[in-house]
Order: sequence, then C-alpha cells, then structure tokens
Amino acid sequence: MLANNLVRYGIKTQIVDNRPDRTSTGRADGLQPKTIETLRQMRVADPLLRKGVKVFDISFWRSTPEKPMHRTGREIHYPPVVDVLDPYILLVHQGMVEDTFINDLSERGVEVLRNTAFADFEYTPERIRPLTVHCRQDVSQSSRKLATRYIVGCDGAHSAVRKCIPGATPKGASSDAVWGVIDGVLDTDFPDIWSKVAVHSEEHGSVLMIPRERNLTRLYIELKPASGTTTPPKERQTQEFVQKRAQEIMRPYRLEWRNVEWFGRYQIGQRVAGRFSDDERRVFIAGDASHTHSPKAAQGMNTSMHDAWNLAWKMNFAVRNLAKPALIETYEQERKKIAQDLIEFDFEHANAFSAGDPQALADNFNKNVAFISGYGVSYEPNVLNMKAKGYTRGNLTPGFLLPPAKVTRFIDANPVDLQTDIPALGQFRIYIFARDLHAAMPFLDVLSKAHQSHSSYVGRVTMAGNASYTMQPPLAAPHDQFVCPERYTPVSGIFTYAIVTDMNRADIEIAQLPRMLQDSRWSFYLDDVPHLDTRKQTVMDKWLDGLDDGEVVVANVRPDGYVGTVRRFADGGFESGTNAVAWMDDYYSHFLRDS
Repeated sequence: MLANNLVRYGIKTQIVDNRPDRTSTGRADGLQPKTIETLRQMRVADPLLRKGVKVFDISFWRSTPEKPMHRTGREIHYPPVVDVLDPYILLVHQGMVEDTFINDLSERGVEVLRNTAFADFEYTPERIRPLTVHCRQDVSQSSRKLATRYIVGCDGAHSAVRKCIPGATPKGASSDAVWGVIDGVLDTDFPDIWSKVAVHSEEHGSVLMIPRERNLTRLYIELKPASGTTTPPKERQTQEFVQKRAQEIMRPYRLEWRNVEWFGRYQIGQRVAGRFSDDERRVFIAGDASHTHSPKAAQGMNTSMHDAWNLAWKMNFAVRNLAKPALIETYEQERKKIAQDLIEFDFEHANAFSAGDPQALADNFNKNVAFISGYGVSYEPNVLNMKAKGYTRGNLTPGFLLPPAKVTRFIDANPVDLQTDIPALGQFRIYIFARDLHAAMPFLDVLSKAHQSHSSYVGRVTMAGNASYTMQPPLAAPHDQFVCPERYTPVSGIFTYAIVTDMNRADIEIAQLPRMLQDSRWSFYLDDVPHLDTRKQTVMDKWLDGLDDGEVVVANVRPDGYVGTVRRFADGGFESGTNAVAWMDDYYSHFLRDS
C-alpha cells in the first residue's frame, strides 16, 4: 500500500522483503468497508471484489451442559445506522491483496527486492540521501547498501526497523489465552457455514468461523484448558489437537476437513510501539511493526493499510520539499491514537468472545461498529484538522471522513460517488458548494484568480508543486490510459477543485465558469440524484445540513479523504471570495511550503 501510493506519486521507492515470495497461505483475510472504499479510490478494488466472499451477517451459537448447541441470535454485520457504501466484510486472502499491489507496481516498472533482509542503518546528515541502509541477502549471504532519504518499517510484530528507533519498544500485555487457526475446506452439516459465526461451548471453549474464497473456511479455535487443568504445552498443540478441539466445541454438528491449507497458533497480545518515528522524522514504522492485537475482529490488515495511506501522501510532500515539519509530525499524532483505540476495542472484544456471552459480544460490536467499519476512525484537531471560526452548521467535521454521497458528473451525466470519484493522486480536494453559480460568480472569480497567481499562498504552493511534478512526474501504468487520472489535476498537482451545485443542467455551461474551474471540468457535479444515495439525501443536506440561497461553502479535504477544514460564507460576492482566499492561505500555510 505504501509503496504503491508513493510510486504513483512519482517517488522513487525500493521495497525490500526477506521473504522469497508473496504470502501464499495464512495471515490476514478480511477487508472492512472503508478499506474497500480506499481501494476503489485507488482503482484497484475490482479484482478483489470479483474474487472475494462478501459477508453481510453474523450469527451467534452457544451450548451448555444443560442445552445442546443452538443459535442465540443473528445480526446484520453493518446495520443502517452505519452509513457505508459497501455494508459487508470482503474476505480475501492477504496474498491476493499483495498480488493486487505487486501487479500494479510491476506495471509501473517497480519490483520487490526479495530474499533481502533489513539489518540496520546509519545516519549521515551531510548527504542528500542521509540514510545508509545495510541489508543481508539470504541466498548469497552477501551484504548490500542502499542510500535513501526515508525508511519505513512495515516488517511485522518483530520489526527490525523498530528496534533501531530509540524509545519505540512496544508497550502492552499478553493474555494466557492460546488460539489455533485453520484454513481449509470443510465437510459439515452446520447450517450457518456461509455466515460469520461466533460459537461458544461452555465446556470446551469458542470458535469463530469465517467463510473464505475458493470454498475455504477459516476457524479460530480457543484452546481452553479442560476443567482443573492448564493450557496444553505448545508441542501438544498440533493441528490434530486443534481440529479435535473444534469438533468438541461444534458438537452435535459434524465437522471434518477435506483439506487443510494452513494451520497456525497465536497467543493474544495487545501492544503499541512507544513511538512511530525517530527524532529526525526520517525513519518510521507502520502496521504490525507499530501495533499488535488479536486477529478476530478483522482489523489488522485494514489498520495497517490505513497507516500507510496516512503516511504516503505526507511523505510525498516531504520528499518534494513541499512540506513543513508539522505535516510529517501528524503521522504519529494521528495513527498512534488510532492504534491505542484499536487496542482498547480489541481487549474488550477478545474478552467478550472468550467469555462466550453473546449479548456482551453483540453490545461490544454495536458500540464500536463505526470504528470497526473504518468510517468511524477519526483524528483529533491538529494543523491538518482545524475547525473554522463560525462553522456551526453542517455534518462535515475536521478529522472525520466524508460520508458516502451520490451526484451527477456534469460533463458526461454519469452518476458517481462524490467521495471517491476524484482518484487518489496525493492531492487535496477543494469542494465549493453553491446553489446558484451565477450569483456566486464574483466569489469563484476571486478565488480562481488568486489561486492561479503569486498573490496567494495557495497559488504559490501550486506553482512550487507544479514545478516539482514537472521535474518528477507521477509514474503511470498502461491501464491508466483508460481512466486518464490527469483529468483531475489540470491546473495543480497539489489541489483538485470541485464544484457542487443543485442547479438544472440546462441553466449553466462550463464555459461560463472562471478559467481555472473550466479546466477542472471533470470535477463539476450536480446534486440531483438523492434517490441513489444510501440515505436518500442530497449531498447538500447530508454533508452541509442544507445550503441557504446565496450561501457558498468551501470544504478542504485531505489527500486521504479526511475533512481538513470547512467554512460557510453568507454570499457569493467579491468580499466573501477575498475572505475565502485569506482563510485558505492561513490553513495551508501551517503545513505546506510555498517555495
């Protein structure tokens, strides 16, 4: 995820992996709704959607000495209270996700350097590339040096990169609970095999059952000690032992394996690294290198990819010398808090699951369902997430994601998802909402002229960014010619401008807009398809809590889809436009460089 985005942005990237090939069996397997949306915006979701299994519900089963195994309830996995575009978990093997990224990288001319392990690095600040990385090549046992400006360790729970960062030692605890994991094709008469299922036997422990691609089913099996005994030693926790325990938990239902693709064991541990970067903000960690937890809530791969999603665009600006130090500092500020939130949720979730209380498990899930989906993951106020003075009405909150919304793209009359239609190119999105564009023309004209000249900070940022992208352009893949992502950055590599109006299409022409917005024709939208929305609302009602006649709203959205800052203006006049320019200059001057 990190490398794929950096390469797309045009940043030279070397991926070093100590493994000889991509993940073939085991590991993570669930993509949550927000992750699916992110992959849609990257235009890489389709192969996974074709091959994966969509799980829309979860059922709960229980047995006691007095009452045999029975279903105690069934829930929709993502009820309507959570506003998501894809209300399901997509079950796809981690190796399939890796393949998607590897294939996209390969099309852009980038390959993974395999059988090569990170050893350590030395800091040489006098050089243009101040980090010298020492690697060990497993096959030849030879060493290799790489010069770089940044290092990101996405190397798992035992991260070698993390060990090189003073103060990054993980903090947390492990429980005594041991679980087995089996991926295989089942032969069973259990009726809910194609749902996500939480099973608890008061006598033998718990099982979490998850359907997978290719007729596979993943089982997480609690290795609960028998009454009066301790958990069996590791050498006795064989595949056969774990299969037998699963059969005991599932009785009276029959449970056999036609084949087993992967078997593993794990002990639950919830830890967060002490820090996510070094003092110089040159060396970072992400994913399991920075946080670990139990796998049963299907959060690990999702949180890890969004660590990378958060870091990639910030590194792009930093490498191009377009970022102030405050920008890259927000990575740890934002993602460490999310890791801690995840650990707290996971602790409650794992305990509720092991206790076998279906009501406690359902309550825990319902309380955290927005967070689990990814749409409820939010960031606290910082230089990126700033509430504008006077913004008291509206549902767009700095530090929160854009809700799903449907609009019509003006240029070709296609109904599209407003929050994902503009491809992720590492750029900010500036949405301008106005009911009457003719009345708002003075506002739009002032903003457009200022943002295309040296007179505004944003204009100077655009010029510096365009110069950088001319020298170091985005790296295209052959399939990009079919979607033409450059349509969305015609005037700036740093900002995409989008107009949203509820005017009739016949009452406005692109040629009537200021030059900058004419050039941004692929991000001109009509708010006229509420019947297609998840809540049957217009964008202006859903995002802004309505828009008064004459009002103009400007929403600055970060490259990762989070709201940065939003402000309402009473009218579309010259003075309001001038105020908008000054407000946006102030916002972006906190973290972007204009020269």
